[in-house]
Amino acid sequence: MTWMDTAAELRASRVPAVLVTLASVRGHAPREAGAKLIATADDLYGTIGGGNLEMTAVTRAREILAAALSGSEAGSGKSGEGKPAPEMLTLRLNDKAPAKYGRQCCGGEVSVLLEPLPVPASVAIFGIGNIGLELTRILARHDIDVHVSDSRPEHLELLDRLEPPVAAIHREFAVVGEEVLSTLPAGTHVLIMTHDHAEDLHLCDAALTRGDLGSIGLIGSSAKWQRFRKNLIAEGHAPETVDTIDCPIGLPDLPGKQPATIALSVAADLLTRMD
Repeated sequence: MTWMDTAAELRASRVPAVLVTLASVRGHAPREAGAKLIATADDLYGTIGGGNLEMTAVTRAREILAAALSGSEAGSGKSGEGKPAPEMLTLRLNDKAPAKYGRQCCGGEVSVLLEPLPVPASVAIFGIGNIGLELTRILARHDIDVHVSDSRPEHLELLDRLEPPVAAIHREFAVVGEEVLSTLPAGTHVLIMTHDHAEDLHLCDAALTRGDLGSIGLIGSSAKWQRFRKNLIAEGHAPETVDTIDCPIGLPDLPGKQPATIALSVAADLLTRMD
Protein backbone atom coordinates (compact mmCIF):
# COMPACT_ATOMS: atom_id res chain seq x y z
CA MET A 1 0.00 0.00 0.00
CA THR A 2 1.37 3.42 -0.96
CA TRP A 3 1.26 6.49 1.28
CA MET A 4 -1.45 7.88 -1.02
CA ASP A 5 -3.59 4.79 -0.39
CA THR A 6 -3.05 5.18 3.35
CA ALA A 7 -3.95 8.87 3.25
CA ALA A 8 -7.12 8.07 1.29
CA GLU A 9 -8.16 5.37 3.76
CA LEU A 10 -7.57 7.65 6.74
CA ARG A 11 -9.60 10.41 5.10
CA ALA A 12 -12.45 8.02 4.39
CA SER A 13 -12.34 6.86 8.02
CA ARG A 14 -12.18 10.49 9.23
CA VAL A 15 -8.89 9.96 11.08
CA PRO A 16 -6.69 13.11 11.28
CA ALA A 17 -3.05 12.55 10.38
CA VAL A 18 0.20 14.27 9.43
CA LEU A 19 2.19 13.46 6.31
CA VAL A 20 5.91 13.55 7.15
CA THR A 21 8.30 13.91 4.18
CA LEU A 22 12.09 13.90 4.12
CA ALA A 23 12.17 17.04 1.99
CA SER A 24 15.93 17.42 1.50
CA VAL A 25 19.14 15.64 2.48
CA ARG A 26 22.65 17.04 2.69
CA GLY A 27 25.38 14.49 3.26
CA HIS A 28 24.59 11.08 4.70
CA ALA A 29 21.16 10.14 6.08
CA PRO A 30 19.30 6.87 6.70
CA ARG A 31 16.78 7.55 3.88
CA GLU A 32 16.73 9.43 0.61
CA ALA A 33 14.90 12.70 0.01
CA GLY A 34 11.25 12.04 -0.69
CA ALA A 35 10.85 9.26 1.88
CA LYS A 36 7.53 9.56 3.68
CA LEU A 37 5.56 8.36 6.64
CA ILE A 38 2.10 9.15 7.94
CA ALA A 39 1.52 9.64 11.64
CA THR A 40 -1.81 9.51 13.44
CA ALA A 41 -2.36 9.86 17.17
CA ASP A 42 -1.93 6.10 17.57
CA ASP A 43 -0.29 4.64 14.47
CA LEU A 44 2.61 5.06 12.04
CA TYR A 45 2.64 4.11 8.38
CA GLY A 46 6.01 4.05 6.61
CA THR A 47 9.39 5.34 7.77
CA ILE A 48 11.81 8.19 7.11
CA GLY A 49 14.75 6.33 8.64
CA GLY A 50 14.02 5.57 12.28
CA GLY A 51 16.03 6.72 15.28
CA ASN A 52 16.05 10.23 16.69
CA LEU A 53 15.26 11.72 13.27
CA GLU A 54 12.00 9.83 12.94
CA MET A 55 10.89 10.06 16.56
CA THR A 56 11.52 13.82 16.67
CA ALA A 57 9.36 14.28 13.57
CA VAL A 58 6.65 11.93 14.84
CA THR A 59 6.56 13.63 18.23
CA ARG A 60 6.09 17.02 16.58
CA ALA A 61 3.44 15.59 14.24
CA ARG A 62 1.45 14.30 17.20
CA GLU A 63 1.79 17.63 18.97
CA ILE A 64 0.21 19.25 15.90
CA LEU A 65 -2.63 16.73 15.98
CA ALA A 66 -3.21 17.25 19.71
CA ALA A 67 -3.21 21.04 19.32
CA ALA A 68 -5.73 20.84 16.48
CA LEU A 69 -7.99 18.62 18.55
CA SER A 70 -7.82 20.78 21.67
CA GLY A 71 -8.41 23.92 19.59
CA SER A 72 -11.66 22.59 18.15
CA GLU A 73 -14.83 24.09 19.48
CA ALA A 74 -16.83 21.35 21.18
CA GLY A 75 -19.32 19.84 18.77
CA SER A 76 -18.72 22.43 16.08
CA GLY A 77 -16.35 20.62 13.77
CA LYS A 78 -14.49 23.92 13.49
CA SER A 79 -11.04 24.83 14.78
CA GLY A 80 -10.91 27.85 17.04
CA GLU A 81 -7.42 28.74 15.77
CA GLY A 82 -7.88 27.86 12.11
CA LYS A 83 -6.49 24.84 10.29
CA PRO A 84 -3.02 23.63 11.33
CA ALA A 85 -0.32 24.84 8.94
CA PRO A 86 2.55 22.81 7.43
CA GLU A 87 5.87 23.02 9.25
CA MET A 88 9.53 22.41 8.36
CA LEU A 89 12.08 20.88 10.72
CA THR A 90 15.84 20.89 10.19
CA LEU A 91 17.82 18.18 11.99
CA ARG A 92 21.56 17.51 12.10
CA LEU A 93 22.64 13.88 12.25
CA ASN A 94 25.88 14.00 14.23
CA ASP A 95 27.01 13.26 17.77
CA LYS A 96 27.02 16.96 18.75
CA ALA A 97 23.39 17.65 17.81
CA PRO A 98 20.63 17.59 20.46
CA ALA A 99 19.05 14.13 20.49
CA LYS A 100 16.18 13.23 22.78
CA TYR A 101 15.66 9.77 21.35
CA GLY A 102 19.24 8.55 20.88
CA ARG A 103 22.10 9.82 18.73
CA GLN A 104 22.47 9.34 15.00
CA CYS A 105 25.95 9.82 13.58
CA CYS A 106 25.25 9.64 9.85
CA GLY A 107 26.88 13.04 9.51
CA GLY A 108 24.30 14.70 7.31
CA GLU A 109 21.57 17.28 7.71
CA VAL A 110 17.94 16.82 6.73
CA SER A 111 14.84 18.97 6.33
CA VAL A 112 11.53 17.37 7.21
CA LEU A 113 8.17 18.70 6.00
CA LEU A 114 5.12 18.04 8.19
CA GLU A 115 1.80 18.46 6.37
CA PRO A 116 -1.42 18.08 8.39
CA LEU A 117 -4.09 15.91 6.79
CA PRO A 118 -7.14 17.10 8.75
CA VAL A 119 -10.52 15.46 8.80
CA PRO A 120 -12.68 17.24 6.20
CA ALA A 121 -15.76 19.15 7.27
CA SER A 122 -19.01 17.20 7.02
CA VAL A 123 -22.33 18.55 5.73
CA ALA A 124 -25.67 16.75 5.49
CA ILE A 125 -28.50 17.94 3.25
CA PHE A 126 -31.93 16.47 3.85
CA GLY A 127 -34.14 17.06 0.85
CA ILE A 128 -32.88 17.19 -2.75
CA GLY A 129 -35.49 19.51 -4.22
CA ASN A 130 -34.70 22.56 -6.35
CA ILE A 131 -32.70 24.29 -3.61
CA GLY A 132 -31.12 21.13 -2.22
CA LEU A 133 -29.83 20.17 -5.67
CA GLU A 134 -28.37 23.64 -6.28
CA LEU A 135 -26.78 23.61 -2.82
CA THR A 136 -25.24 20.21 -3.46
CA ARG A 137 -23.90 21.50 -6.79
CA ILE A 138 -22.09 24.34 -5.00
CA LEU A 139 -20.78 22.32 -2.05
CA ALA A 140 -19.59 19.52 -4.35
CA ARG A 141 -16.81 21.84 -5.54
CA HIS A 142 -15.21 21.88 -2.06
CA ASP A 143 -13.00 19.35 -0.31
CA ILE A 144 -15.59 18.26 2.24
CA ASP A 145 -17.86 15.27 2.91
CA VAL A 146 -21.43 15.85 1.74
CA HIS A 147 -24.25 13.53 2.81
CA VAL A 148 -27.45 13.95 0.81
CA SER A 149 -30.66 12.22 1.81
CA ASP A 150 -34.14 12.07 0.37
CA SER A 151 -37.14 9.75 0.66
CA ARG A 152 -37.66 10.08 -3.11
CA PRO A 153 -35.10 7.98 -5.05
CA GLU A 154 -35.79 9.83 -8.30
CA HIS A 155 -34.55 13.03 -6.69
CA LEU A 156 -31.27 11.39 -5.68
CA GLU A 157 -30.83 10.38 -9.33
CA LEU A 158 -30.66 14.09 -10.19
CA LEU A 159 -27.17 14.09 -8.65
CA ASP A 160 -25.97 12.22 -11.73
CA ARG A 161 -26.24 15.49 -13.62
CA LEU A 162 -23.60 17.21 -11.48
CA GLU A 163 -20.07 17.77 -12.74
CA PRO A 164 -17.48 15.36 -11.32
CA PRO A 165 -17.25 16.49 -7.69
CA VAL A 166 -14.29 17.43 -5.54
CA ALA A 167 -16.31 16.54 -2.45
CA ALA A 168 -16.94 12.98 -1.32
CA ILE A 169 -20.69 12.67 -1.85
CA HIS A 170 -22.65 10.02 0.05
CA ARG A 171 -26.16 9.33 -1.24
CA GLU A 172 -28.64 8.05 1.34
CA PHE A 173 -32.08 6.89 0.29
CA ALA A 174 -34.16 6.82 3.47
CA VAL A 175 -37.87 6.84 4.05
CA VAL A 176 -37.05 7.79 7.63
CA GLY A 177 -34.35 10.47 7.50
CA GLU A 178 -33.68 10.20 11.24
CA GLU A 179 -31.90 6.91 10.55
CA VAL A 180 -29.38 8.73 8.36
CA LEU A 181 -29.02 11.58 10.81
CA SER A 182 -28.12 9.18 13.64
CA THR A 183 -25.10 7.87 11.68
CA LEU A 184 -23.54 11.23 10.74
CA PRO A 185 -20.08 12.10 12.12
CA ALA A 186 -19.97 14.38 15.14
CA GLY A 187 -19.60 18.01 14.12
CA THR A 188 -21.60 17.60 10.91
CA HIS A 189 -23.44 20.71 9.73
CA VAL A 190 -27.04 19.69 9.03
CA LEU A 191 -29.37 21.47 6.61
CA ILE A 192 -33.04 20.45 6.66
CA MET A 193 -35.05 21.27 3.53
CA THR A 194 -37.32 18.35 2.67
CA HIS A 195 -40.59 18.51 0.73
CA ASP A 196 -42.62 17.69 3.85
CA HIS A 197 -42.91 19.97 6.89
CA ALA A 198 -43.74 16.98 9.11
CA GLU A 199 -40.49 15.33 8.02
CA ASP A 200 -38.63 18.58 8.66
CA LEU A 201 -39.99 18.67 12.20
CA HIS A 202 -38.97 15.08 12.93
CA LEU A 203 -35.47 15.80 11.63
CA CYS A 204 -35.17 18.91 13.81
CA ASP A 205 -36.19 16.85 16.84
CA ALA A 206 -33.63 14.14 16.01
CA ALA A 207 -30.88 16.69 15.35
CA LEU A 208 -31.43 18.41 18.69
CA THR A 209 -31.46 15.06 20.46
CA ARG A 210 -27.99 14.23 19.12
CA GLY A 211 -26.40 17.27 20.74
CA ASP A 212 -23.04 16.96 18.95
CA LEU A 213 -23.68 18.49 15.53
CA GLY A 214 -21.78 21.46 14.16
CA SER A 215 -24.90 23.44 13.29
CA ILE A 216 -28.54 22.86 12.37
CA GLY A 217 -30.24 24.91 9.66
CA LEU A 218 -33.92 24.75 8.69
CA ILE A 219 -35.24 26.26 5.49
CA GLY A 220 -38.42 28.28 5.83
CA SER A 221 -40.01 31.52 6.90
CA SER A 222 -40.15 33.14 10.31
CA ALA A 223 -43.76 31.98 10.59
CA LYS A 224 -42.75 28.38 9.95
CA TRP A 225 -40.03 28.69 12.56
CA GLN A 226 -42.40 29.96 15.23
CA ARG A 227 -44.63 26.91 14.73
CA PHE A 228 -41.64 24.57 14.80
CA ARG A 229 -40.17 26.25 17.88
CA LYS A 230 -43.44 25.82 19.79
CA ASN A 231 -43.70 22.15 18.81
CA LEU A 232 -40.05 21.36 19.66
CA ILE A 233 -40.40 22.92 23.10
CA ALA A 234 -43.58 20.89 23.59
CA GLU A 235 -41.54 17.79 22.74
CA GLY A 236 -39.34 18.52 25.76
CA HIS A 237 -36.41 20.46 24.29
CA ALA A 238 -35.21 23.44 26.31
CA PRO A 239 -35.94 26.80 24.61
CA GLU A 240 -32.25 27.74 24.53
CA THR A 241 -31.47 24.42 22.83
CA VAL A 242 -34.23 24.88 20.27
CA ASP A 243 -32.88 28.35 19.50
CA THR A 244 -29.59 26.85 18.29
CA ILE A 245 -31.45 25.97 15.08
CA ASP A 246 -30.96 28.60 12.37
CA CYS A 247 -34.18 29.51 10.57
CA PRO A 248 -34.41 31.18 8.12
CA ILE A 249 -31.03 30.09 6.74
CA GLY A 250 -28.52 31.89 4.55
CA LEU A 251 -27.10 35.39 4.46
CA PRO A 252 -29.76 38.04 5.20
CA ASP A 253 -27.95 40.54 2.97
CA LEU A 254 -28.29 38.30 -0.10
CA PRO A 255 -32.00 38.50 -1.03
CA GLY A 256 -33.81 36.58 -3.72
CA LYS A 257 -36.12 33.58 -4.04
CA GLN A 258 -34.58 31.81 -7.01
CA PRO A 259 -33.29 28.34 -5.97
CA ALA A 260 -29.76 29.11 -7.16
CA THR A 261 -29.71 32.39 -5.22
CA ILE A 262 -30.96 30.78 -2.02
CA ALA A 263 -28.46 27.95 -2.41
CA LEU A 264 -25.61 30.42 -2.91
CA SER A 265 -26.68 32.34 0.21
CA VAL A 266 -26.87 29.16 2.31
CA ALA A 267 -23.54 27.85 1.03
CA ALA A 268 -21.74 31.14 1.70
CA ASP A 269 -23.06 31.25 5.26
CA LEU A 270 -22.14 27.61 5.81
CA LEU A 271 -18.60 27.97 4.49
CA THR A 272 -17.90 30.77 6.97
CA ARG A 273 -18.75 28.31 9.76
CA MET A 274 -16.22 25.79 8.44
CA ASP A 275 -13.22 28.16 8.06
